[in-house]
Amino acid sequence: MVEDDPRISSAWHAYRNFLDHALPHEVTQQLRSLMVPEDLITELIKRHETETTKILELKEPLGLGRENLQKWYPGPRQDDRNWPAFAAHLKKTLDQDAIDTIHDASEKVVAMLDHPATSGFDSRGLVVGHVQSGKTSNFTAVICKAADRGYRMFIVLSGVHNALRRQTQTRLIRDVVRLNPTLWHQITTPEHDFIPPPNPAALLAAKDQHLLLVVKKNAVVLRKLKKWLASARPHLQNCPAVLIDDEADQATIATKSINPLIADVLRQLPRVCYVGYTATPFANLLADPVDKEDFYPRDFVLSLPRSAEYQGPETLFGRSPLDGEDPADAPGGLDMIREIPNREVAALRPAKKADIPDFKPVVTPSLRKAAQWFWLSTAARRARTGTAQHSSMLVHAHSDTRVHDSYRAPLEQLRSEVGERLAASDTTLLAEFDALWAKEIGRVPAESLGERHVDFEDLKRLLPEVVADTRIIMDHYRSSNRLDYESGAATVIAVGGNTLSRGLTLEGLVVSVFVRSSDVYDTLLQMGRWFGYRPGYKDLPRIYMPVEMRRWFTHLATVEAEMRSEIDRLLVEHKTPLEMAIRIRCHPKMRVTAPSKQKAAVRAAAAYGGALVESRYFPAAAGDDTERWHASNADAVAKLLAASNGDGRLEPSSSSSKPLWRNVPGDHILQFVKTYRFHERSTDTATGLIGAYIERRMATGGLMRWNVGVVGVDPTQKPSADRDVKPVTLPRDRVVGTVARTRLSASRNDDVADIKTLTGSRDEGLDLDLTGVTEVNRAGLQKERSKQQPEKGLVLLYPIHADSKATRPDRADLNVAGTDVVWGAALVFPKPIRGEDVEVEYDYLAADLSRVFPAATDEEPEDVSVLDQDLDVETSTQTP
Repeated sequence: MVEDDPRISSAWHAYRNFLDHALPHEVTQQLRSLMVPEDLITELIKRHETETTKILELKEPLGLGRENLQKWYPGPRQDDRNWPAFAAHLKKTLDQDAIDTIHDASEKVVAMLDHPATSGFDSRGLVVGHVQSGKTSNFTAVICKAADRGYRMFIVLSGVHNALRRQTQTRLIRDVVRLNPTLWHQITTPEHDFIPPPNPAALLAAKDQHLLLVVKKNAVVLRKLKKWLASARPHLQNCPAVLIDDEADQATIATKSINPLIADVLRQLPRVCYVGYTATPFANLLADPVDKEDFYPRDFVLSLPRSAEYQGPETLFGRSPLDGEDPADAPGGLDMIREIPNREVAALRPAKKADIPDFKPVVTPSLRKAAQWFWLSTAARRARTGTAQHSSMLVHAHSDTRVHDSYRAPLEQLRSEVGERLAASDTTLLAEFDALWAKEIGRVPAESLGERHVDFEDLKRLLPEVVADTRIIMDHYRSSNRLDYESGAATVIAVGGNTLSRGLTLEGLVVSVFVRSSDVYDTLLQMGRWFGYRPGYKDLPRIYMPVEMRRWFTHLATVEAEMRSEIDRLLVEHKTPLEMAIRIRCHPKMRVTAPSKQKAAVRAAAAYGGALVESRYFPAAAGDDTERWHASNADAVAKLLAASNGDGRLEPSSSSSKPLWRNVPGDHILQFVKTYRFHERSTDTATGLIGAYIERRMATGGLMRWNVGVVGVDPTQKPSADRDVKPVTLPRDRVVGTVARTRLSASRNDDVADIKTLTGSRDEGLDLDLTGVTEVNRAGLQKERSKQQPEKGLVLLYPIHADSKATRPDRADLNVAGTDVVWGAALVFPKPIRGEDVEVEYDYLAADLSRVFPAATDEEPEDVSVLDQDLDVETSTQTP
């Protein structure tokens, strides 16, 4: 049958009508019973296969699905009601590219659901988004498309706080209900959480209406919902449901009351798909896959894309390179993080719980500077647009509401003082503002991020009204004066904790002061309200936090990127969530999630085959410890070079500034790995694991011989203002010059220098013949190593000038004290040629899948009292 057969278009429309009420194979039987020609049926089946496969094979979002997934969803129809209305509504605020992204991502989620006509189903899925990046838009589109295809009941579990539940309900009314009011019946409202409606039989009998419930994760509310569904159970067989769990890692996993109650709600629904949404899926991915109440995403995991405009963890904080990634390609982070000195932290948060009742915060230099930058950046936004817009500053110091309230007086006093001095044209204050503006725009020029430069003179006239417009808000469950972005442009300094850590959007957030203590991955990432989109002011956000907290967020950026890379890896290997678990990297000082949420997790294994491991961090502060560190590393390098010179072979053709010794016995490399010190911040350079891996490879006949090279420069180079070369003597009286490596500007004041990248793009090829090789990058050099040096590793040693000078604005001088030469080291591991790579127990956690197929500190503790109050009883703001 040819493509332009006039029967196809009308037949396809009829086929789609049948498909909304029956499974694909049942539709085929119905067509045959109606005597439809067999060649036409064949063409319709082919088209259905093409359309459904196209959706499942969308490049984004990345996803893992169940092995027996039935292809049923061919996309929206032209005569659908809900999705076309929502898409048209989105055009008021988004461009077509953004709408297309929402469309594609939601298509794949719907395709992962069960066909609503299936007689019975109970599936579990997880959608991994990004903090403050449009998860609500995605599940709104999923609701619309699923409703168009025949799903009738939509239950949205919207966090544990009333404010977030109201926000979600209001958005769904705006984006779904009001666009098609005759198609929807709201069982909950912005003012009322779930109240059991009378006569459920009549409500569920109306097949042309969809039911919407936005419910807080509250034990009292969930018990009422469970009881009502149980009473309506005889009528639920014809009511396929989607339960969307927003913030699915909060309260759902491993809680005594909420977890079993959500499971009880699902048990009342004979045809239901559970879809969890979260940006921090660590607890979900470590849940017990055998226990149905633990909500492991056994049927699918999808990772939502983000646009280039999104400012996420790696954009702001930088991250380490992933496996197989060129270190130079790993993001270094924007220069937007400002460190709060440790001496100020005690003035901004109570040291221990007993100090809370009498705690009085002080406006420290960092807090004052943060407020001044907030007023400057708000004025800059007004100067750029010519109008006032939502602009917010967040102060997050503690979970206790008494600490929040203690900030009111000092912040109001600061606002009054600055306002009065601006009104009096105080020259000292204006000079202070001018200097801060000049310094900050010098570090992050507006033009570098595509924004318009603003002169201080344009800000000076706007500052008085910006300060006067500023409201100080304490946002917590006991506060009567909450954040309000519905009553016109708001300029606010918001002080809060738990209520601002989940889902709730701080509109126009430009400044964050963060001193709250937590060492848990998901808790920290969710507190990062500064992630998101900043249209028109991408250059203005600033985050003030202690230095160690900044380091932890850099680690979390690596964890997050690695987790999404894991999903990609499993997709390529055609694995399902029940066949291979997603690994999550650990940290020596942090917890992946609460201990109760990872009871079913196991230590995962990993391998170094094909990896590049290099030094990135170096102690820099003056003192005996720094001197001993670098002296110890210099000794380890000297011993390796001596052993290489004795037991290896100096390559005659190697450059005088880059000498190479070949065929060095692996035992010498093992000894070097045991004595050379990689800094503890480099979580991928655990020497114990590297040594264990080398030993296992050697036991199988690999890595018995290595090549060792020194990467220097010509020692006779003349020094310049920004480049000084020191001579370094090697065995056989060879002399090389020191190389320059500078630190990231974000670590300019750190006791530890972060250089981000040690190796150059061609360095891995030092022991290879690159004649005729056009692809000189990590992937290309790996291929060449497999051809030329299989089963032979490479050690690269770098003599770095300890006072290397920065020549770019995003870098700072290395400035390492106590030594003239800093020795960096890199290890290049070839991929094994003899079967699979060996594995060592690595610093990763993963879900324990072994039972799925049985035959085959000093930190502030999390204060969960507020959370418990929201979970176990209905708060005073809850309408009965």
